[in-house]
Amino acid sequence: MARYVDVHPENPQRRAIGQVIALVREGGLIAYPTDSCYALGCALGNAEGLARIRQIRKLDDKHHFTLVCRDFAQLGQFVQVSNAVFRAVKAATPGQYTFILPATKEVPRRLLHPKKKTVGVRIPDHRVVQALLDELGEPLLSSTLLLPDAAEPPTQGWEIKETLDAALDAVVDSGECGTEPTTVVDLSGPEPEIVRRGAGDPSRFE
Repeated sequence: MARYVDVHPENPQRRAIGQVIALVREGGLIAYPTDSCYALGCALGNAEGLARIRQIRKLDDKHHFTLVCRDFAQLGQFVQVSNAVFRAVKAATPGQYTFILPATKEVPRRLLHPKKKTVGVRIPDHRVVQALLDELGEPLLSSTLLLPDAAEPPTQGWEIKETLDAALDAVVDSGECGTEPTTVVDLSGPEPEIVRRGAGDPSRFE
């Protein structure tokens, strides 16, 4: 049964954040709000958590998982960034974008796209996520909380707890969340490719 954690959207309570991250460090899987929609998250090295996300979302091995990072310095540890890509990503973060980039050796092999050796990264503009990342000290391995038969992601924490209670260890609720996932931009090739149009304005990459 998932723990339900009510967190203030502007001033997240340190005790509540600490409880959630303790679960993550113990191998837990959480649902948490972002600046686009709810996401599933676990620790970077949590192979079982990754398998649980795949099972909940019915994902194949070609799905790009996302490393949700606290800041640009942390992001730079996990992906290779050229000068041109640096400028493009820096201008769009923090924000509602996920960028697909070549991974560094810091990223576990099981997270990589099997052919491209790429991974998704993003820096959300959301105080609760920033508090979680500050406490954790490393990126959260994440995926949009979009269930296989659903048209759009759930927006309410209580709704997620009702639906996925047995599949999660905690649900973080800081009020109603959006329904539009991030805009996904593949920057691993010579030209930007918009993989998914979402909450972030795609025009700056077209």
